[in-house]
Amino acid sequence: MNQDIRQPLPAAYLSIDEATKASGFTMASDIYTCSLLKTLAASKPGGKFLELGTGTGLSTAWILDGMDAHATLVSIDNDARFLEIAENHLGGDPRLTLVHTDGEDWVNAHLGERYDYIFADTWHGKYLMLDQVLNMLNPGAFYIIDDMLPQPNWPEGHDQKALNLIEYLDSRSDLSVTKQVWATGIIFAVKY
Repeated sequence: MNQDIRQPLPAAYLSIDEATKASGFTMASDIYTCSLLKTLAASKPGGKFLELGTGTGLSTAWILDGMDAHATLVSIDNDARFLEIAENHLGGDPRLTLVHTDGEDWVNAHLGERYDYIFADTWHGKYLMLDQVLNMLNPGAFYIIDDMLPQPNWPEGHDQKALNLIEYLDSRSDLSVTKQVWATGIIFAVKY
């Protein structure tokens, strides 16, 4: 066995990757993480998906690639410059709603929403407002985060934040948590 990705790349992936590199965006999700996001998305036909932290849309493309025609994805980001790349390449997909907003504002405005799959790839839903976002999970829903292994762009002291987050997720009795020391370090959990 090896880690080669043999499934086809999403149609827009290479053009988004090129635009991402040209934009200087350095926090895109690892391709192995993206492949896992697609595989997990395929398990939620007709599901409601949420991505916190669109970035330029690389992971968004993979999530969409795993979703069926009846599923929907809301993806939010606070940086219009990077969100525009996602809009240019993925905006024509009727299953996708891209939202330019502050994470805290969006979460507070949508506390009553429930989702079958949440990929939290930004501070809100991961290090900030975690309980509020976890409360948005339907029973059986996935909660997915990456970059849990030390990263070169982590600020000083971030390693302790990551350890505290892991400890907190492990302590919750309403989640079944799996930690993978793979790709950039992935945690996925299922809500009871």
